[in-house]
Amino acid sequence: MRHFALTAIGEDRPGIVSAVTEPLATLGCNLEDSSSSILRGHFAVMLILSAPDETSESAIADEVRRHTDPLGLVVTVRPLRAGAVTGNIGASHVLSVYGADRPGIVHGVTKLLAERGVNITELNTRLVGRAEKPIYAMLMEVAVPPDLSAEGLEQDLKDLAQGLAVDVALRPLEADTL
Repeated sequence: MRHFALTAIGEDRPGIVSAVTEPLATLGCNLEDSSSSILRGHFAVMLILSAPDETSESAIADEVRRHTDPLGLVVTVRPLRAGAVTGNIGASHVLSVYGADRPGIVHGVTKLLAERGVNITELNTRLVGRAEKPIYAMLMEVAVPPDLSAEGLEQDLKDLAQGLAVDVALRPLEADTL
């Protein structure tokens, strides 16, 4: 079996997932991992799929596009290296960030995490609150390396938070919350 990553993005409407997955089923593809979301009226999905060895990247892309072009979706397909397909790296902590909306919050936090070798396994952001005074909310699941002190990371994040004028909290992820 070969593995591929497929993304589809477009204006949200009923039937998108069906239109994307029908040709995949017909081609004998198996959906192994998926994530989707609606952001400001636009739907985005990313799928990791396995396909029979004789199924090409272009065959997958052509068939999916044939079904999704009427919906105005942008579809991309790319092959994955054989060694790159492994199980999920488990998140160990949840990081929440809240503050007045302004540019640079995501970059500042994610740069610090990258410098510490922390992998982001899930990231969600939203503007919440009143339209005239929105609050930026960011919630992440992260994998803190075993050799990195979570307490030290939390202190680094709190130091950064002062400069970004946000509140941060890092807590262990309980296995039953997944």
